[in-house]
Amino acid sequence: MLNSSFNKSLRLLDANAYKTVFDDAQLKVSKQQVLYLARNNGTTTPRLGVVIAKKNVRLATQRNRIKRILRESFRLQQHCLGGIDTVVLARGGLDQLDNAALHALFNQLWQQLYQKSLKAGKTKHL
Repeated sequence: MLNSSFNKSLRLLDANAYKTVFDDAQLKVSKQQVLYLARNNGTTTPRLGVVIAKKNVRLATQRNRIKRILRESFRLQQHCLGGIDTVVLARGGLDQLDNAALHALFNQLWQQLYQKSLKAGKTKHL
């Protein structure tokens, strides 16, 4: 059975992990409201980091809602991401989308990231 939890091993936990992705982003996908930066982490486990600036999403309730939906989307897509570290950066207007639109947006970007990683040879085809 597929393990689809979101435990500590699937998170970027410290500033160095974030810095590594920011400094050496090998893959980038974006839409108007969000940017995904990713790089190979040398393992078979994907990891996620989230950056939602107060400047872009004012209300804490909206930031928390976006993070919750993003983590759920990642949890469901992690089986095809392979060993990449991804930092998701929110841009202005992300808080204007409803939950269904957020799910659709995040899933679309995960698929684009997966396709780019296959072309770049960062993950294996499943």
